[in-house]
Amino acid sequence: MPRNLCYAQSGGVTAVINATAAGVFDAARRAPQAGKCFAARNGILGVLHEELFEVWRESPKELDALAHTPGGAFGSCRVKMPALDDPSGESAYRRVFDVFRAHDIGYFVYNGGNDSADTALKLSTMARRLGAEVECVGAPKTIDNDLAATDNCPGFGSAAKYVAVSVLEAALDVESMRRTSTKVFILEVMGRNAGWLAAAAGLPERLRAGPGLILFPEIPFDRAKFMSAVESRTRRHGYAVVTASEGLRDGSGNFLSALESADAFSHQQLGGVAPRLAEMIGADLGLKCHWGVSDYLQRSARHIASAVDVEQARALGAAAADLAFSGRGGTMAVLERKSDSPYRWRIGAADLSRLANREKRLPRSFITRDGFGITAMCLRYLSPLIRGESFPPFGRDGLPKTANLKNIQAKRKLPKWEG
Repeated sequence: MPRNLCYAQSGGVTAVINATAAGVFDAARRAPQAGKCFAARNGILGVLHEELFEVWRESPKELDALAHTPGGAFGSCRVKMPALDDPSGESAYRRVFDVFRAHDIGYFVYNGGNDSADTALKLSTMARRLGAEVECVGAPKTIDNDLAATDNCPGFGSAAKYVAVSVLEAALDVESMRRTSTKVFILEVMGRNAGWLAAAAGLPERLRAGPGLILFPEIPFDRAKFMSAVESRTRRHGYAVVTASEGLRDGSGNFLSALESADAFSHQQLGGVAPRLAEMIGADLGLKCHWGVSDYLQRSARHIASAVDVEQARALGAAAADLAFSGRGGTMAVLERKSDSPYRWRIGAADLSRLANREKRLPRSFITRDGFGITAMCLRYLSPLIRGESFPPFGRDGLPKTANLKNIQAKRKLPKWEG
């Protein structure tokens, strides 16, 4: 007998996470094992609070429009489920499976990064422990590109394209003003512990061969060395363009800039590296600086998404649903690279235990010897991921069209969750 599927989004959203949702729904439409399709509001919280949308009540046109809509159409969250050996946390898992049972949900696809893989793994483990007949699988996403066991992550290619284009365009701006005004431009990008996104600033040849400088979280920040590099580039080219990861650390392993707050997974909140670097350059070199923080812009820039990224995101969503339908709970759909040139890839599966709470950092072989650029090996890895344009449709007002879901909430069948 067909059973229903539930899909949910978790963690920081991307320009293509909704394309993955569209892929999940594509697979659910054609699968004889699938009945109704639900989407949870705000990730696992939507399951706990029984806030589920009936996806098939939306028009096929609007569901297809998800593929070119940024943000998280169903809402996301950063919630850590209790440890499996914590007796006090068992009620939360029982609640999840009570909700699934009430709506005859036999398949659950959780779309997120390392921490979300942890949640999916816990649910898969507890499903077996509690005798719940639910296949829990993961679908990957993160602009940080730091998921283990997959060649790359949906969302990264589009964010990398945005960073590369933004840095190139900013460089042309600064170049035109270098003789009379700004000498240094600094862009702060995301990446707590992994410099994949910062590395994308090395994609434009114009920067790689001259004024570009990249600060990676994998390379301890050396102020004197950095100032020397900035000075030499401004002397030779008249200007410098610096791309800095928010996770930049000093020689003692401390973040150069961090806030006092932390998220549910005890990750310290980051931000403020760019103005800190600008202050240093002004104090040490007396050069005029401008700085910017790409922040949410880099992860929501669907207008300049990579066609490869969009294709992979949708395909992975469908593959994740198929894993669930085939009884392969406890796994995540992942990307495997077959070749760089021509670029060829395929979809595989990995146990969630290989991804949960694990980080894939930028290899040292991808960073130049001086620590400020990317190598040919890194270029070969990155280049295919930003290829092609997948522009959204634009309206008469000149703005991109997006999905307009009605977000119909399913009728509550259980008492309100008070946990």
